[in-house]
Amino acid sequence: MADMGRRGGAGRALGLAALVAAACVAGVCGAELSILRSPASVAFRDGNWPIPGERIPDLAALTMGFSVEEDLPWPGLGVGDLFHRPQATVLVTVKGVDKLPVKGFSYPIENAVPFSLDSVANAIHTLFSEETPVVLQLAPSEERVYMVGKANAVFEDLSVTLRQLRSRLFQDSSILSSLPLNSLSRNNEVDLLFLSELQVLRDIASLLSRHKHLAKDHSPDLYSLELSGLEEIGKRYGEDSQQFKDASQILVDSLQKFADEMFNLYGGNAVVEVVAVKEFNSPLSRKTRSILQASQSKNENPYNLAYPYNYDYSVIFNIVLWMMIGLALAVIVISYNLWNMDPGYDSIIYRMTNQKIRMD
Repeated sequence: MADMGRRGGAGRALGLAALVAAACVAGVCGAELSILRSPASVAFRDGNWPIPGERIPDLAALTMGFSVEEDLPWPGLGVGDLFHRPQATVLVTVKGVDKLPVKGFSYPIENAVPFSLDSVANAIHTLFSEETPVVLQLAPSEERVYMVGKANAVFEDLSVTLRQLRSRLFQDSSILSSLPLNSLSRNNEVDLLFLSELQVLRDIASLLSRHKHLAKDHSPDLYSLELSGLEEIGKRYGEDSQQFKDASQILVDSLQKFADEMFNLYGGNAVVEVVAVKEFNSPLSRKTRSILQASQSKNENPYNLAYPYNYDYSVIFNIVLWMMIGLALAVIVISYNLWNMDPGYDSIIYRMTNQKIRMD
């Protein structure tokens, strides 16, 4: 009986392990979205609802009040205040860890594929082109930076190359003078890369605090940062090492402080999000072009159906409809008044003509 019990327990353990492995293969495990700070106008709900990784840009667009081409049926985001939208969205992507013990709502990410906030940046440029909002997209470890609008003038002194980051760390006002390194070393290139990314977070908040008027204008701002220093530490020392544990705790404290500073600089009207991803999933399938594509495209629409309308159709339809109704009512009112007008009293032309006839 005891042997059968042990076999049954082992079978249940193997079944549970198989379920967990299947979930990880499906893309549910290995990534998490955390909402560190958000204003009252954006309603996030507490729950364990997974969000597709490719829809994270749409989530950022919806929280800022922009429309998306496809609806996002995700229960984690409720209907907030439509007339008071956030002035800034800050999204920090941390590579090398599947979750971080930060404060706030956390949601698992399903199918964690690489994403970009270029669509949100384009929407900001299109709607607020005259106000030049702040758009900053930065990946320090890859020396990849994209600054548009007022960000060119405000963040021009921001360290973006590896050489600039290294020299910035050894200045008097760097984080090395105030941050407890514990098991991390100042003489290791991997550790310096991790610390330089934290220095970028502090410099962004410091530069923005010197230009507080940018956080009080009417145009929304976008910050997208990608940090991979923790991933490099895990590769160098191992995820069970003391260096990785210390770096994870330092990163959590720095992210929480950065979120509080950005939230306060925007007067409590900013959304700060963190995406922790162990490793981005490669696409399971890839679209290819076939030599038969030209011949197949001829039969794609055999019934001569109309092309589908885009998501702006309802807006254009309402504009045209109510403009036509307004013009029709205006024509009816003007015609009615002209039909019932007395030329002798209501028209100055006939009134002057009658006076001239009487004088003659």
